[in-house]
This record gives sequence, structure tokens and C-alpha cells, in this order.
Amino acid sequence: MAAVLTGLMRDTEASVGLVYLLIPGDRMLRLVLLSGMSREIAAPWVRIPADAPIPVADAIRERRLVWLSGLQEIAHHYPRIGIVLPYDFMLAAVPITDDTTVWGGVVLLWPVSHAPELDAREHETLDAHCRLAARLLRRAADQDPPPPHPTEPFVVHPERPSDADPALAAAALDLAERLPVGCCALDLDGRITFINTAAAQLVNAGAAALLGKRPWETLLWLNDPAFEDRYRAAAVTRRPTSFTVVRRPAPSLLFELYPDATGISVLIIPKADGTLPHDGTLPHDGPVPYRGSAPAASAPTLPSRLGEPVGTAAVYQLMHLAASLAEAAGVRDVVDLVADQIVPAFGPEGLILMSVDEGRLRVIGHRGYSDEFVDRFDGKPLTAPVADAQVLSTGVPVFFPTYEDLRRAHPHAPRYEGRNAWAFLPLIASGRPVGSLVLSYARPRPFPSAERALLTSLAGLIAQALDRARLYDANRSLARSLQNVLLPHSLTPLPGLDVAARYLPAGHGMDIGGDFYDLVRATPTSVVAVIGDVQGHNTTAAALMGQVRTAVHAHATAGASPGDILARTNRLLDDLDADRFTSCLIAEFDLAQHRLRLASAGHPPPLLRRADGSAEVLEVPPGLLLGIATDVTYDTMELPWEPGSVLALYTDGLVEAPGLDIGTAMADLAERLGVSGAPDLERLADELTLHVRDAAHRTDDVALLLVQRPPPSPR
Repeated sequence: MAAVLTGLMRDTEASVGLVYLLIPGDRMLRLVLLSGMSREIAAPWVRIPADAPIPVADAIRERRLVWLSGLQEIAHHYPRIGIVLPYDFMLAAVPITDDTTVWGGVVLLWPVSHAPELDAREHETLDAHCRLAARLLRRAADQDPPPPHPTEPFVVHPERPSDADPALAAAALDLAERLPVGCCALDLDGRITFINTAAAQLVNAGAAALLGKRPWETLLWLNDPAFEDRYRAAAVTRRPTSFTVVRRPAPSLLFELYPDATGISVLIIPKADGTLPHDGTLPHDGPVPYRGSAPAASAPTLPSRLGEPVGTAAVYQLMHLAASLAEAAGVRDVVDLVADQIVPAFGPEGLILMSVDEGRLRVIGHRGYSDEFVDRFDGKPLTAPVADAQVLSTGVPVFFPTYEDLRRAHPHAPRYEGRNAWAFLPLIASGRPVGSLVLSYARPRPFPSAERALLTSLAGLIAQALDRARLYDANRSLARSLQNVLLPHSLTPLPGLDVAARYLPAGHGMDIGGDFYDLVRATPTSVVAVIGDVQGHNTTAAALMGQVRTAVHAHATAGASPGDILARTNRLLDDLDADRFTSCLIAEFDLAQHRLRLASAGHPPPLLRRADGSAEVLEVPPGLLLGIATDVTYDTMELPWEPGSVLALYTDGLVEAPGLDIGTAMADLAERLGVSGAPDLERLADELTLHVRDAAHRTDDVALLLVQRPPPSPR
């Protein structure tokens, strides 16, 4: 797979490549291969929910190419990406799929110097490499046992030319040392891999102290988002950029960054005080002025990753998490977002998220710990003398930079193997404790004030999201219970008819809907089928759905025709002043005369499959939706009800999808109904709902009711 990604990037001249795989049973996309970008920049997207509004997830769900031609289009369609990577680049996302399985997806980035659209050759190259990747993944899946998925993304380094001649390498080093300006090289992680003597002197630090370090982590006067942001911009866009650091009384320094697929070359040029950086020398971004100060003497250094101040990456990741949490619906959404994004993006090795439930702390999610260890914390009372409970009583976060600090405060606290620093963060929403968050780190960590402020802000965002999610789950549970009571648990078998039904609730993150169906024995020789959809996704919609279903049942058993049933139900909604519209379709089966009568109140038309296998969309006169006007009449359509015929009633969730014409979708559904070789209605119902069974594909509820007049028994 690494070779496939390398070849794909080479043949399309892409600057960045990422490969995601779908995790079976997890509904998650996991980043497994990464090239041309650091793990830190990619951290917010290491694990992605399969239904997330992210290009690769959309490409996989819809099995199509997603192409974004620049920053404006990215920000418009995918604002989360625009928040974390506010730089100009082009992006393509394509699914890795074969005839039967979607395995994952590929994301490629190009500089904006690329043409505004992919050409035919690039389309063919993408298709060929993705088909090759699918074959490799199929071969791996067929192994016994299949190979495990990697737990961390594997970095694929770009192809390099053969090793340079030692004499040429020495000459290049001599050239760099003779230059009157400073120069250094950064890898794609932003770490210094080479620095000449002039550069080390200009930044007042020894080369040995700088090698392998990120400049903004090592030089205090560069500890500002300006430098890191310019590095990120250069690494992502592959465009040269620059900025100036003003250091009084020392000379100001102009930094020019020149990126490529292997890293970034940096020129460091001294500038006289008061002068502005030159312009016009860099082909794209102009100078970005920066105002700061530092003593001329050698600046102290900080070890990499220990006590490092909060940088641009952390701020962008906090913004990304805030945007993601704003879209989270239930508690499970919040738990997955927190667990899957904080661990890779903010550096902890372990995370435990707890919520308050009847005076106790309940573990609702964790990462980096065994279940056995986490079970020790589950159910602790809020009065327990433990850090995660005490921070809720005080409302103040507690940080333990070393194990000794934790042991002094809590001598009996259990310690997970290899953890040496902890942050205990209270989750407070509207002045009420809603839970706590525990982060643990493998190495001692000073937790400087900027990092403590960031983690405290993080806890506030999580608390608000968790509080909203708990309320959402409570309302959704109430609505679901209400709907389950109102929908028929089973359809009573009726002589002369075979029936099958399916109800699929809306996809992940959606509320309850108002879809309903029923089958009513109206008279000894007639049966009425009804299907409908109440506007809205909440308890009000579910309650109104129950009233409509009850009204239809009452009017049907009173012997009203399909059109009269709709008219009388419409008058009921007007009396209730429900302020909601309802679509509804009534089908009456006359078992004695073998006739079918239909009436519609703005509902999708039914499908009819005849005994010869032909299927069509029935053009039932479309009446007004129920609840729009008071005095409305509904026409009744009549046709023969032949042996072997199947009538399919459904709600719009079965045929509606973004970008898909509903007329085309209904015709496709009729075609599937006609060509199906299912031996019975239950199998047929499964076939017709197969394409919407994955909740990630649905934005609405789906109801399907199949009614068949059995064919005559063979003599």
C-alpha cells in the first residue's frame, strides 16, 4: 500500500497523500498512510467517523470523487478543514472500492499552481491506483488471520534520488558555510536537520542545541504562533513564504521559507533596525511582519515536548474540536470526538471521560487504558477523596507534573504503568458539575500556564457539549419510546394477503422522525394499508404521528373510501391546530372484487409489480398535504388487484439523497422491485432497503410496507 501511495503521488504530482481504511464494526475511518505532511498537522483527522462532514468520508459514502479547487471552496463546503488549515491548496478525495466492497479512501493535496480541474490522465491514474489498492486489501482480508490494522499512521517518505557523491556533499557543506547569510533545513515535522554556522550565530544558539528541535520550541523569542503558522503554511501549500522578527537591540531577522516534498529550506537574513523586509523576491506570499523582542544575549532553551508553550497547531486543533463538538448530537458523539481527537492532537497517552450520574462518577469513555483499570474509577461517589471527584467540588483543575506530585497529594491513587504526569479537569456547565476529564502523559510535564489555560478551555467546551448531549439523548429516548409504542410491533397475518414491513430510524446524529405505517382489517372483505410521514424530527412529530394513525384506523374501520379517510383526517389536523404538515397514502384492497383503490395526500407514489415481473410507479393523483387547508377533497384511483401483484408503499427517506433526482430514484427503485429474484416478501424488503441500511447514508427515517396478493397455487 505504501508503494501504491508513492506511485500515485509521483504520477499525479501531488504534494501530500493520505490513505484511510474503514474499520469493520467501528464505523470509523482510520488514517493508515501519510506522505508529505507531518503527523502533528494530520492529528485532527487520524480517526474520522464514517458519517463526518469530511471530504474522504463523503467520497466513501457516495462512491465518487470529491474535488476542491482552493481555500474558498474548502471553507464553504468543509469549514472544519478551513479552521485547522486556513491555507490555499487543492484537494481530491476518492474511494478505494471494488465491485462489492468499499475499503477506504485516498486524499491528495496539490499547490494552487495546479490546474483548476483534474485532467483525464489524472482521473485514470487515480482510478488505476485505487483499484490496485482495493485488490491488495482484498488479498489481505482473505488471509487467515487477516493482518491487523496499524494503530498509528505509517509515514511514507517521498522517493529520493540515489545517495549523493561524498565529494559533492562536502562541497555543498562548504558552500553553505561560506554563505554570508544563515541557512537551515527543516524536515516535514518542522525539526532542524541542518544549520550552518552563520545561522546559529544569528539566532544566538549553538548548532548542537538546535539539531533535531523545532525552532519555536527551542528559541524563546521565536515562541510565537507567527513562525509555526508560516511553517505550517509552507508545508501544506508548498509555496514560499517569509516573516520578519524584530529583536531590539539585536538586528531584526528576515526568515524566508522554501518548501518541497522532503522539507523546508530556510534563509535567515539580518536586517538593520527600522527597515522593512524586502518584497517581490518571493513568488507568492509576501513578507509577514512580526513584532517581538528578545535580549541580544544567548536565549535559554527548552527541551522538545517538555513544557512547550501552546503553539499554532494546538490553537487550530482546539478550534477544530470546538466546531466538531458543536455538531455532536448524543453523548456517544461527544465521547468519540473527545477520545479520538484529544489523544492524537493534544499529546496525552491516556484519557478517561466521566459524567455525573446520581451523585456518582460514571466512566463514559476512555483511551489508552485497559478496561480493568478504568473499572476502578467507575461509580465513585462525588464525595470520594480522589482527584477526579475533588476537582468537581472545587471547580478548579489540578495538574501533577510528576508521579511524586501525585503521590504526595493522593498516596493511594492507582497508577497506570508508564504514566508520569496527569491533568484532572472538572467539566462544569452553567455552574453545575457534569463530569470530569483525566489526561495522563508518559513523561513528566511542567504544564506551563499557557497549556493549563488551553486545557481548561478544552474542558469548558467538553462540558457544554456533554450537557447538551445528555439533554438531547433524554429527549431522543422519550421520542423513540413514544414512536415504538405508536408503531405496530407486528402486522397481523390476513387471509388473501402477504405482507412485510421495514422501519429504519434516521442516521447517526439525527432525532426521531414521524414516519408511520399500518395495516387495518376494515371490513370482512377489505383491508386498508396506510403509510405516512409527519413533518419534523422530535416528540411533537411522533405524538402527531400517533394521532394521524389512530384517525386513519378509525375512519377505515367505519368503511370510508381512501379519499374520504384522508379528507376526514385532514379536518382532524385542522381542529388540532397542529401547525405541522403530514404526507399520507391510503391503499384499500378489496379481497372480494380483487380491486385496489388508492388516494394520496402529497406522499411519494407507490410502486406496483405485476405477476409478469413488470414494475411501474403508479401515478396516483397527488392531493394536498394534510394540515395545509381545511376543506380539501382527495381523489380515489382504482385498478385491478391481480394474483401475484406486489404493492410497495414507502416514505421519502428510501428515495431521497443529496444530489439525486427523486424521480430517477423512484424509477430505480421500481426497476429493483421488478428484477428482484427474492423468494418471499421478507427477502424482497431486505433487498429494497439494502442501500440505506448503513445509518451513515441516511438523513431521514425510512418506512417500507409491501403487500402481495399471493399467486394461485399450482395444481
